[in-house]
Amino acid sequence: MGAAEGFFERVDAGRFLATEYTRGPWDPGAQHAGPPAALLGRAVEERPDARADMRIARITYEILRPVPIGPLEVTTGVLRAGRGTEVVEAALTPEGGAAPVMVARALRIRVAEGAVPAVVPGPQLPPPGEAGTVPFFPVPWETGYHTAMEARFTEGAFVELGPGTCWMRMRVPLVAGEEIRPLDRVLVAADSGNGISSVLDYGRFVFVNGDLTVHLRRHPVGEWACVESRTSVDAGGIGLVDARLHDEKGPIGRSAQSLFVAPR
Repeated sequence: MGAAEGFFERVDAGRFLATEYTRGPWDPGAQHAGPPAALLGRAVEERPDARADMRIARITYEILRPVPIGPLEVTTGVLRAGRGTEVVEAALTPEGGAAPVMVARALRIRVAEGAVPAVVPGPQLPPPGEAGTVPFFPVPWETGYHTAMEARFTEGAFVELGPGTCWMRMRVPLVAGEEIRPLDRVLVAADSGNGISSVLDYGRFVFVNGDLTVHLRRHPVGEWACVESRTSVDAGGIGLVDARLHDEKGPIGRSAQSLFVAPR
């Protein structure tokens, strides 16, 4: 799979093969949650009955088990349909598996461009061209999420403790041979918040998220998505990551992750 040209290869409409580019930092056989999160987000908007006048405003993921690197099946279903909003569920199941390993529930809201005045919160961040390129966490495998993404920090670093602000860009498409979509760019990056603003030594502690929620007032434009992340940890072993999401035009939303924190 070293010659793969995307995080996933499409087998047919609802079946995909995960490549080595999805590999995360914790287990050589498990994916970083960013690529499968983006795959489920795409499935929500790509389904045959999806309304063209609606857009994802919020999507929440439950990571039920580690997502394996291998063949996967994506399914979707509408839980509630209304004139102005709808709720859609998507699930990711290993091929031949009895239960999903990751599920997402998305709120889609009807949009009409120019219908209301735009109110943009917060200042723009320094652009990615002014940020420094830094290495990911050291991992014992050569190919993975860490090689499929370009990362540039304006604050902090993966190997520094404390808050971090990181611009990220996909080096490969989400699905080999298919166009990178705006939603792909932000969802594949948002799950990196806990690594961007780690507050505990990666060599001594695990801090794995069991969920991810992303709120978007608009989809990103351009090649770069930015995660401006802060992490707090309670002594009992529960952490919270709160992040602002940006593109090169300004703020686009927020993300949050709940962390399981424990000594290695």
